[in-house]
Amino acid sequence: MHHEIRSRQSLLNTRRLFLRQCTLGLGGLALGGLAGCGSGAAPAAAVAGVRQAFRFAPRARRVIYLHMAGAPSQLELFDHKPALAKLHDQDCPPSLLDGKRFAFIQGTPKMLGPQASFRQHGQSGAWVSDLLPHFSTMVDDVAFLKAVHTEEFNHAPAQLLMQTGSPRVGRPAMGSWVTYGLGSDNDNLPGFIVLASGGQEPSAGKSLWGSGFLPSVHQGVQCRSAGDPILYLSDPAGVSRDLRGRSIEAINAINRQQYEQVGDPETLTRIRQYEMAFKMQVSVPEVMDISQEPAYIHEMYGTEPGKSSFANDCLLARRLAESGVRFIQLYNWGWDDHGTNEGASLEIGLRRRCRKIDRPMTALLRDLKQRGMLEDTLVVWGGEFGRTPMRENRGGVTMPFFGRDHHGEAFTMWLAGGGVKPGVTYGETDEIGYAGVRDRAHVHDVQATMLHLLGLDHERFTYPFQGRDFRLTDVGGEVIRGVVG
Repeated sequence: MHHEIRSRQSLLNTRRLFLRQCTLGLGGLALGGLAGCGSGAAPAAAVAGVRQAFRFAPRARRVIYLHMAGAPSQLELFDHKPALAKLHDQDCPPSLLDGKRFAFIQGTPKMLGPQASFRQHGQSGAWVSDLLPHFSTMVDDVAFLKAVHTEEFNHAPAQLLMQTGSPRVGRPAMGSWVTYGLGSDNDNLPGFIVLASGGQEPSAGKSLWGSGFLPSVHQGVQCRSAGDPILYLSDPAGVSRDLRGRSIEAINAINRQQYEQVGDPETLTRIRQYEMAFKMQVSVPEVMDISQEPAYIHEMYGTEPGKSSFANDCLLARRLAESGVRFIQLYNWGWDDHGTNEGASLEIGLRRRCRKIDRPMTALLRDLKQRGMLEDTLVVWGGEFGRTPMRENRGGVTMPFFGRDHHGEAFTMWLAGGGVKPGVTYGETDEIGYAGVRDRAHVHDVQATMLHLLGLDHERFTYPFQGRDFRLTDVGGEVIRGVVG
């Protein structure tokens, strides 16, 4: 170990290293001095920003976010539009096309009526289609946002905007912001955990749970519901837990000496990550083992231990929430129904996916409620944008199955628990579901509301980076008071 320390010290003291790394650094040092930067300035400012962000008592202690990657059609699930049914197969009016951009639609498409039947449910009278029979029993515990909108109409930028506040890579994920501001309730588990199902990761990939310019200790940790919960978590053959512990102690002794010499805060992050990984070797397999759950729970969720599924991820989300994980992000891939084939069709593929999520997401709400956890757990459901009232065509050619193109003008999300008003519907779209006409909510408004429920003022909750203060909601966002209890 001492030999490695001496080697690292010698590398840090070479003229070659100085010239290579400081070509532009001297100017940066001067600029940093003029800007008031210095040793420890950024961490101190960041801590001050977090303190200023706490302006009220939080209603939610944790978040479970269910993101349906690909964008489910609101017109087949929640936004009941009888007038659209009457326009089925008629030519789309030019007023809906002029000056608009779509991902694939060209020429004049046909209007497409809803491919599901709707009915009102519960005392709130919320409209839900026959594709979600289980979920329809929980509408009185849910607040619907019917007129959410976004500027992005392609998957990766829209997913990034929804999860990081920016359509470009490099910004911290919402879960990273939350753990940076609130920390974790369990020192043996990451504060931000990601679970992905549906066979693929979202279009924007792992950037959706990256920490961006925040300390990398706040990056999301992806876990799996089948196989080893985290890749490379187990010790190699022949390495005992005692040996692994002593190895980490030696590595972190080197890291601490390097931090004392260089002062890079990422070195402290590296120390914490080594220590967390060592703790996770015991804590993660235990909390991720859903076979410990009683039979009635498996029946309620429709889980199958040992397999990868959205149902398993929903049960894991409840277990992780119980264990003190602050932000639990579930991605379910495959909701991109363009009508290009049977699997990507509204009449077949959408119904299959709804059957896979309906029971488990309903069970998650009911399970949290019966355990008294829904009061301080914020559950969020939605995609990255909505779908058009028109049937998709490409190059003027109609698709072989019913499908809808990407549409950012209006889509539906729902929130539950964690201080959300139950049984309310906020926002309204026009008679064909093309655009919001009342109480529209931008993506940044949704983010501002989530932070508000966690006790964070989205305008004051900032982090200094490259000469200015950044926030999750960029320069926009207002709390949606109509859904805050």
